[in-house]
Order: sequence, then C-alpha cells, then structure tokens
Amino acid sequence: MQPAPEQSPHHAYPDHWEADVVLRDGGTARIRPITTDDAERLVSFYEHVSDESKYYRFFAPYPRLSDRDVHRFTHHDYVDRVGLAVTVGGEFIATVRYDRIDERGRPASAPADEAEVAFLVQDAHQGRGVASALLEHIAAVARERGIRRFAAEVLPANTKMIKVFRDAGYTQQRSFEDGSVHLTLDLEPTAESLAVQRGREHRAEARSVQRLLAPGSVAVIGVGRTPGGVGRTVLRNLLGAGFTGRTYAVNHAFAEGRDTVDGVPAHRSIGEIGEPVDLAVVAVPADRVPEAVEDCGEHGVQGLVVLSAGYAEWGAEGRERQRELVRQARSYGMRIIGPNAFGLINNAETVRLNASLAPEPPAPGRIGLFTQSGAIGIALLSGLYRRGAGLSTFISAGNRADISGNDFLQYWYEDPNTDVALLYLESIGNPRKFTRLARRTAAVKPVVVVKGARHSGSTPPGHAVPVSRIPDATVSALMRQAGVIRVDTVTEMVDAGLLLADQPLPAGPRVAILGNSESLGLLTYDACLAEGLRPRPPLDLTTAATPQDFRDALSRALADEGCDSVIVTAIPWVGEDGEAEAGDGEVLAAALHTAAAAGPAKPVAVVHVEIGGLAEALSAATSTVTQPGTGTGPPGPGAAPTTTPAAAPEPAAAPAGPDCGDDSAPGTGPGRIPAYPAAERAVRALAEAVRYAQWRRQAALPGKVPEFLDDTIDGPGAAGLIDTFLGPEPDPRGRSLTHAEAGELLGRYGITVRPTLPAPDPDAAVAAAARLGYPVALKTTAPHLRHRADLGGVRLDLADEDALRRAYGELTDLLGKPVELQPVVQAMAPRGVDTVVRATIDPAAGAVLSFGLAGAPSELLGDTAHRLVPATDRDAAELIRSIRAAPVLFGWRGAAPVDTASLEELLLRVSRLVDDHPEVVSVALEPVVVATQGLTVLGASVRLSPPPARTDLGPRRLPNY
Repeated sequence: MQPAPEQSPHHAYPDHWEADVVLRDGGTARIRPITTDDAERLVSFYEHVSDESKYYRFFAPYPRLSDRDVHRFTHHDYVDRVGLAVTVGGEFIATVRYDRIDERGRPASAPADEAEVAFLVQDAHQGRGVASALLEHIAAVARERGIRRFAAEVLPANTKMIKVFRDAGYTQQRSFEDGSVHLTLDLEPTAESLAVQRGREHRAEARSVQRLLAPGSVAVIGVGRTPGGVGRTVLRNLLGAGFTGRTYAVNHAFAEGRDTVDGVPAHRSIGEIGEPVDLAVVAVPADRVPEAVEDCGEHGVQGLVVLSAGYAEWGAEGRERQRELVRQARSYGMRIIGPNAFGLINNAETVRLNASLAPEPPAPGRIGLFTQSGAIGIALLSGLYRRGAGLSTFISAGNRADISGNDFLQYWYEDPNTDVALLYLESIGNPRKFTRLARRTAAVKPVVVVKGARHSGSTPPGHAVPVSRIPDATVSALMRQAGVIRVDTVTEMVDAGLLLADQPLPAGPRVAILGNSESLGLLTYDACLAEGLRPRPPLDLTTAATPQDFRDALSRALADEGCDSVIVTAIPWVGEDGEAEAGDGEVLAAALHTAAAAGPAKPVAVVHVEIGGLAEALSAATSTVTQPGTGTGPPGPGAAPTTTPAAAPEPAAAPAGPDCGDDSAPGTGPGRIPAYPAAERAVRALAEAVRYAQWRRQAALPGKVPEFLDDTIDGPGAAGLIDTFLGPEPDPRGRSLTHAEAGELLGRYGITVRPTLPAPDPDAAVAAAARLGYPVALKTTAPHLRHRADLGGVRLDLADEDALRRAYGELTDLLGKPVELQPVVQAMAPRGVDTVVRATIDPAAGAVLSFGLAGAPSELLGDTAHRLVPATDRDAAELIRSIRAAPVLFGWRGAAPVDTASLEELLLRVSRLVDDHPEVVSVALEPVVVATQGLTVLGASVRLSPPPARTDLGPRRLPNY
C-alpha cells in the first residue's frame, strides 16, 4: 500500500517492511507500515477495542481517539517514528508504534539508540500470537534504523503483554516504577530469541497445514449440474472416502429450487450455506476464481485448494493472475494449495478426507507424500497402490504459490500418523530453511527427496527461486549432511519409502542373503558390495527349499548377532509338469511373516522373480505392525499427553524429538515386508536405510566448535579490516583482495599464508630469495598458469642464487616474458600432500565449505567433499575422510600419515571466518601442503561483497513470488 502524496518526506515508504505472516492458529495476516491514508481504518479499529484494552494501552480511560491522536498515529517519518499495522481483510486488527527517545525519555533523533514501544491488539484477535509477530517485525525495523533498545511501560495487570516481552528471548531488564512495570529489551538477536522465533514459526505453519488437512466442513465450488467434470469428481471422491465432516456443493448456476447434488446440500454461494466452512475446493475457470475467493474470505473460510488451471503455467498474464490470487487469499487470512493442484488426502480415521482427483485412493498407512507435480503425484499414488502401501497424507501442490514442502515438513515433524516423509520437489524456494527443517525432521523420521529439474534450472511457474551455482552432486552432499535421503527417481523413492515405513532401521551394514536361487543370491551379493554394504556369502537353500525351509533360515539369520539385516531371494517352484505352482506366494509370505515376527527387530526385504501373490501377501499388515502413535515423531496435536504440564510457557527452542539413537525406529518390529522385482532395487533401498541410520546415530551426539579457536580469533579486528577494504560505498559486485590484504584478513583468524615476493626480473628474484631464505620456489601467478605445475610454471627446491637464475631463464624461455608470467618467489614448505580448502556463498544453498586434494583429483575427477557452514569438529573430520582419495592422507602405500588434526583446525577456522562475516563471499586456500607435522598455506584468495540478504533470519514472513 503506497502512501498519499502528503506523506512525510523524511523517508520513502519502506515497502520492504510489508510482510505476510502465519499466526498461532494457522491463519494469515499482513503486516505493513501505517500511512496517512489509514485514518478511517485506525478509528474503526479503535472502536472495536474493549475499554479494558484501551486502559492498558493509555493507562487511563480513553474511549475514542481525538483528531490529534489520529494525525499523530498515522504520520510517521519511518526513522524516528514508526507505526506498523496488522491487517485481515484490509482492516486493522493490531498496531504497534515506536518513538525514538533520549536518555531522559524525550523525543530524539539519531544517534539516540533507544525507543519507546507500545502495542494494541483487538480483543477478538488476542491469543493468536499477533503481538509476538509484531514484536519481531518492529524490532527488525528498529535495528535497521539504528535503534538498539526498546523501553516499554506496562501495567502489572496487563499480564498478556508482559508475557509477550518476557517470552521473546531478548536480553531484558525489568523494574517496577510509579505503579507500572518498566521493561528494557536489548534488540540484538540472541540464540534464545532465534529459537523462540523458529519455535513459533513451526507451530504456526504446522497448524496452518493441519487446518487444511483436518477440516470440519468442506465446500466444493464448481460442482457441475450434471455428472462429470472436475468439481463433481472431487465431490464423488469426498463422499467415497467417507469424509467425517460436513460437505457442500456450490455452483452459482444451480437452479433456485435445487437442494442437493449426489445427496449433498447444494448452494449457489458460500454465503448461502449459513454455517462455517473450513476448507473450500475451487474448481471453476481462472477468471471466476477471484469471485469465489472473495466469497470464501468474506464468510470465514480458513483455506483453499485451487484446482483451477490458467495461472503461471500460461505465461506472463497467468503469473500476474497467480500473484493476485495469493495476495487476495492472504488478505482474508487464508492459505492456498495450488493453483493447478491435484488435491490433498488425509487418511486419518477421524477425518477420511479425499479432496483430490486421485483415481485410485491410497489405503491408510504411515507415509506422507508431497509433490509439486500432478502427473508425478498420479504416478506415485498408482505405484504405491499397486504395491499395497498406505499413506497418512498426500498433497499435490501444483504451482506451489503458497503452501510448500517446507510447510508440510513442519506438520509431519510432529504428526503421530506419519513415520516417513516423501517429497518430489522441482525447486526449493528457501533452501536454508528447507535444510534446517529437514535436519530437524530427519532426526525423528526419514525424509526422502527426489529433486526434479536438477540440470535444467527450471522453477515452478511464477516463482522467483534463487538459482544455485554449485553442481548437483554438491547439492546432494549437502542434503545428506542434513539427514535427507536423496534419490534419483520416483521409483527409488517408493522403494526406499516402503522399507523405511515398514521395517526397523538397521544397526549396521552387515547383510545376510538367503534364498532358493544361487544366481539371484550372487546378484544381490554384488549389489551389496557396490552400495558399500558388508554382505555375508549367500546361503543357497536350493530350488527344492520349502516355505518351512525359508522360515527356518530367516529365523536363524535374524537371531545371528553378526547380521544387521536380511535379504531373501526367491524364484518360483516349478512342478513336475514344468508349470509354476499356484498359491506358493501366499504360503511363502506367511512363512516369512512368521519368522520376522518371532525374531529380533531387524529389517527384512524380499527379492522375487514372478512369484504370483507373493508381493501382495507380503504387503498385508500383520499384528506386529506399528500402530498409530508409536512412530518416531514427537507428540503432535491429538497425541496422548506427555508429562509436560499443559500450562507450561512456550519453550525457547523447537520441541525435541525422541531418542535419536533408537536404531529400531521407525517401527517396533517387522510388519509388512517390502518386495522388489530386482536385487539392485532392494539393495539400494536397504543401503539408504543403513546410511540414514548411521546419520541418526551421529545426529544424537552433534559436533561442536572447539573453544580453543576463540583465543586465536580476532573477530572485531577482521570486521574492521573488511569495512576498510570495502570502503564507505561498497561496489555491489564486490572486490577481490590483494595477496597482502587476504593474508592480513586471514591472519585475524589464525590462518598464516606463507608470504610471496614479486620477481619481475632475475635480480629481483635473487633479492627476494635473500629476504626469504633458501631453498625457495619460483612460480608464475598468471591466471592461465596458476596452480598448473604440469605446465612447467613452478620450480621447486632452488638451493642457491645460481639455481634460481637458471630456473628463471628456463621459465621465461619456455612460457613467455616476465610481464606475462608475473613470477613470484616463495620460501619452500615442508614436503606433504597438496590439498585445497574453499568456502563460497551460494545463492541457494548458503555458505558451503569444500575440501579436496589439489590438482587433478578435485579439478578433473570432481573428488571434493562439502559441508554447510558453520561446520563442527565432526563435520571437519568427516570432510577430509569422505573424499575418495582420503587414503593418501592416512598413509597410503606405506607413506607417513599427514597431520590431519591441523587440517581439521584449518577447516574450522575458515568456516568461522565465513560464518562470522557474511561479507566474505569466497575463500580459496590453494595449495595447502599438509606435512606429517603441521601444514603450510601457500596461496590464498579472498573476495568480499556487501552481505547478501538472508531469507532464513529476521522476522517470520511468508515468501512473495
């Protein structure tokens, strides 16, 4: 909303302060600066505030605002005087204002860094977390304007407002003066304030999804007057699933006297229903959607599923139509799945919602599925249906204009009905947030992701998604660091999901293989080795094996303490007439179920070749399958109460999950046994489970940043250097530091770069060597020759002046003139292994720390490992051990092991530098020579730039596409 022309000229209208937020109850609201055009809205808002709330705000009876009050509260300079409003449906529901003050509490301007702050929330909207959201946003505004502290006077009886300040997580002081509570808040974000903010974000976004998945009533807008069509199909699916709530059919073209459609009450608008509607499924042409959204918003509908097409997938006009759809829905406090969505399903027995176009509705189960593609959603539903798998929830988000995979990760984290989360993503709108949520969720239940558009760089229509500059293999490595199971195809996602949902996690990589086919057993054995598992020699039961033989062999394998999981291979029994014997599949399945149920909790998978009825029988639930509520997630809405008192205050951190070291999760024992038509598919799924279980065990004991680093790091000094290097008006494109500047900055973090001296001619080279001391190295620094010893641009171990002059002559004769080569002289470092350490800021992934061996291994073969910043001691140790060439560092072929402890420390120092100073957008240390004792950094380059915007910090806000 732009200000009127008479708006105060002190500062332009700050439209970047506008934000959509999700409130505690899952509804949305808009926060924006107050302008001079808001006088009537302010008066109307104040009339709907109770006398008690007015008293709490002004410390006296204050029935109405005077003209002077209205002018004061709507005229701001957006620097020393700022007012923000929360709006729903275009009307104010809350306001906050700060006024900058001096040390005596009088109005002031900068450099005064304190402000008085006051809130007012309509009584009907109190308890929705409005004031908490407003505090986050007004604090961010104040920091931007140089204000460091808030002062507030609160009446002791105003306990709700005192709690808002107390629970915010900021450092604060409190005193009682003249009958009121005086509060002072330090606005510098703290670990506690960030944890509080993220905890509130989690609860609000999870609640917003729950409102969509568990509505008490659903209206389908666009139900056809005759059978057929999208709206009628959705209505039929709702009825067929046995939805437990109320259902309504809406079509503005229904005849006056028409009361029902397919036995459901029929109405011409939402307003005619006369009862609350929680969810509306919109299936009308795109040009009629705004009318339907307005009808829903005006009558209190909480959420929308927009099946209608004709939006961003249709070009520029459709993109603008989609953005307007989101703006319109959010203005009424509604969230959207879609547009161009396929629908959503919730199989909970208390809901039984199928508001989708799914032709084959899935059975109830423990898998949550999110897709950005309707076609992929259909394929996944069909595949799961054929294999007897069940779903807890299904969402196909279409153009993903609002609700995203991040929202469903928030919901699934504490959903007691979901044990495994499967996501098909074509883009990640907020990668840092996705990584954070995925890591938290993966600590309690598996998260399996297929990333589409990995190489094309495509994004959902109408979205502005940051484009990653790092290779897809790096993205995959970073996902795995967060505990995400990244697979390549939707088939692999289903394969892994079935095993993870139905079987306990393996305690290790040791695999027993048994079956009635030697060849199939050998294929399975080879596949295990290829996936990094440790298979035992296959046990051949011979083709004469009976189901009883299978049961006995499986029982022995499960009881063997040297075995962590079992793969059973089976081929059909052939009778004397050469035909496969019918009914053997069911018999074998029963035998395997019996053995699995009686043995220790270890995962079992079956590889079979055309055994009729086996897969279906194995997928049938048994009495040992985990019952709802016994999954690995933390208790959620509807779960049994815990020992935590219900009235306890909001925790400062996100809710902790269960014991992450429980390797038998997600199930307490074997239930359905997943069956696969190929050994490679079964082994790949098992290998993913093994790697995930290992990550879970490690996540239970997270790493840390060693305290000794603090004593050798000068953060303020580095910040001062960065300000100096960037200058008062930094170039937005950034700048690369000189060798001397880079060395000085790195030195503030305890990283010493071996000095180099320029050698523009042989005499200068000799003089440089005399300063540095022999032996020395002579090398070129021209961009096309840097780090290319193979091209002859480096001469090592030059012991005296004669050797140096001779090498200088050879270098210039071979490669060109000194002005082209830019030669330098450097003192020799102890012999060791040449490595490279890099850190970069990627627009999509954030800060990434990388490590590899210098030269061909990293540059030609791509043998580089990556971790997200900030890195812990565990991350650093894993980083140097996860490259394929790691044995070179640990004594390969009889060589002496190098000092990996010093290398780990260097990685941690680089991580700290990049994490502490977002202006450092690139660091490259190459080569880093790691010797048996210590290491030497021979080359360094650093690039600075004004810090990029962080989408994962600051006040909560929904993305705007």
